[in-house]
Amino acid sequence: MKAFLTLVRNDFVYYIICMKYRRAEGFVEVGLKIFKYRLYPTPAQEKCLFNTLAVCRHFYNMCLEERKTAYQLAGRSVRKSDQEKMAVRYRQTFPQAKTVFSQTLQSVADDLDKAFKAFFRRVKTGENPGYPRFKGHNRFHSFTFKQFGVGAKLDGRRLKLFGIGRVGVRWHRPLEGTIKTVRLVHNAGHWHACFACEMPDKPALLTTGRAIGVDVGIASLITTSEGEKIEHPQFYRQGQKKLRVLQRAFSRKKKGSQNRRKALLRVQRQQEHVAHQRNDYLHKLSTELVQKYDAIALEDLRVNNMVRNKRLSKSILDSGWATFRQYLTYKAENAGREIVFVDPAYTSKCCSNCGTLFQDFNLSTRWVACACGLSLDRDHNAAINILNRGGWDTSVQRNVAPLPAPHGNGKRKRAVEAARL
Repeated sequence: MKAFLTLVRNDFVYYIICMKYRRAEGFVEVGLKIFKYRLYPTPAQEKCLFNTLAVCRHFYNMCLEERKTAYQLAGRSVRKSDQEKMAVRYRQTFPQAKTVFSQTLQSVADDLDKAFKAFFRRVKTGENPGYPRFKGHNRFHSFTFKQFGVGAKLDGRRLKLFGIGRVGVRWHRPLEGTIKTVRLVHNAGHWHACFACEMPDKPALLTTGRAIGVDVGIASLITTSEGEKIEHPQFYRQGQKKLRVLQRAFSRKKKGSQNRRKALLRVQRQQEHVAHQRNDYLHKLSTELVQKYDAIALEDLRVNNMVRNKRLSKSILDSGWATFRQYLTYKAENAGREIVFVDPAYTSKCCSNCGTLFQDFNLSTRWVACACGLSLDRDHNAAINILNRGGWDTSVQRNVAPLPAPHGNGKRKRAVEAARL
């Protein structure tokens, strides 16, 4: 089961086209959905989980060393199938690996093969290649049972795992669809099970006949073409004071000590808490937009390039623009909504009423006023331009009126008047 995301360039618009394989029986379109649940292992079970994690990490490093050495000495590539067969000999050689399921080790070879495919893809596209690296104990956090029902299965309300036992699960939501794989993840001292479930496509939501343009920003998280502003919650900055105290306490602990490991765990859980706050907020916001609008237009921003700005990087990353785009894309596709990503060039600098480019325009300019009579907040103006570039025939509200005579003592918001080029 795979899903492909294709970007098609058409002037200003990138259309998102989601394609799925269809099952042979009945040609029913299906997709994969991940359900994540917290695990509560006993101390003995947790010891077995860490042993499995250590064995998988050791086998991953061994496979990486084999590929690296084979290419350096003989100029040949090692196939994934050869390393999957090596997993059998590995279990026979190392006693601690006998309690690890054979398909779990095969999935480790699959993960390494995916890492090399991503490496060669980045080489071809001219990106920073990032050769697969050896994994230390603090860089390897998960392993997989790639065939649910064999090695991992449900036993009542517990998850029965090969070599580990029946592990307690917090079922905070019902499982849906057919379980295909399960991946166990250790993060911030907690264990989670991620079930990949195969689900048929749900019927599309009822149409609303509404389209909207969305401008993401720093002062406000998003501004819509209808003039609505969603304030930036700034979860990271709100928790930064506590995080600073925890990180300083961590840095004072002796390296290798038990107290340092405990301090590190407190730092990780604070970071996890902030990430959960941000993800929860973005999930709710993206769901609301998908339910209210048939068509959504956003800017096709290169966030990886934008965070190179040292003055704005913290605020951009705290906003979660890339995560918001990801959530909005897959939810719109599942709900049968249309979503487009437009060229971001001059969306803020261009008048949404007459198309004039503003002069003396920079980040400090928060209000725009044009000779045509338009007077708007800069982000609202950008959102209307984004909607117009989406290509939908829809009317939006504009604040168009004769410009007032200049007055005030300079404390009002800075306005910029446009001059035609």
